[in-house]
Amino acid sequence: MRIPKIEKRSLRELREDYEIEKELANKLRTAGKEERQYLYTDIYDEFYQRVPRTPQLSQKKDIESQRLKISSQMRLLRRFLNPESTFLEVGPGDCSLSFEVAGHVRKVYAVDVSKEITKSETVPEKFELIICDGCNIPVAQNSIDVIYSDQLMEHLHTDDAFEQLQDIYKALKRGGVYICITPNRLLGPHDISRYFDKVAMGFHLKEYTATDLCNLFQKAGFSKISSYLGGKGNYIKIPLFATKLVERLLMILPFSCRKGIFYLIPARIRVFLNTVIVGEK
Repeated sequence: MRIPKIEKRSLRELREDYEIEKELANKLRTAGKEERQYLYTDIYDEFYQRVPRTPQLSQKKDIESQRLKISSQMRLLRRFLNPESTFLEVGPGDCSLSFEVAGHVRKVYAVDVSKEITKSETVPEKFELIICDGCNIPVAQNSIDVIYSDQLMEHLHTDDAFEQLQDIYKALKRGGVYICITPNRLLGPHDISRYFDKVAMGFHLKEYTATDLCNLFQKAGFSKISSYLGGKGNYIKIPLFATKLVERLLMILPFSCRKGIFYLIPARIRVFLNTVIVGEK
């Protein structure tokens, strides 16, 4: 176990937060579909109240860090946006990115399960927050040009993830795109479990490979699927066959070797290991 320097919590605090997160995540893993319709909101609101030191809340107060993150996200999004675009972010966190996008497009929607993390005193005029059950995308079909999620899909129950992907597809206009960024399972786990387990046991209910996502996108109906490599706003399109080949090679390696590779890579460029899939309707 290696604790990075940017982690402010002690080992004892990490263990306490891990146990709380695992306890709440297990409720989602074992809940039936009807129960999950309201459980996502309850679980995440309870987590943010019980674990106020979680990075998701502390980062909300770090204005400079937020500015840099938004700047890098916008460098990716600008290639897909124009002043007439309708934009929707799934899992917006504190909504800071959606607020920024609102200054560049016609309309912005943000869809989340938590009232706690999305709290804000002021919101842009073009912005609309929608609190939902964690599965559905409650907007009109064929109404959105660009849908974006970053570190979201891995938080969903596997059944809900595909259902949400189908809803995303329906919400997009013809020619619209869904940009999905998620940590790659082969170099994980990436939630708080990375300090204690070999697989994600916290709020990452399922982590994916690029190959996994491509298969799901195809099943949902997307006509064109692209993979990108990059981070901090700098991305290049990578042929899907090359991405899948690298993943096959990584799968051959034992867990200890894959984790060793992860830790050999400087922390500042690990963001480049995220899986970035863009599906076009």
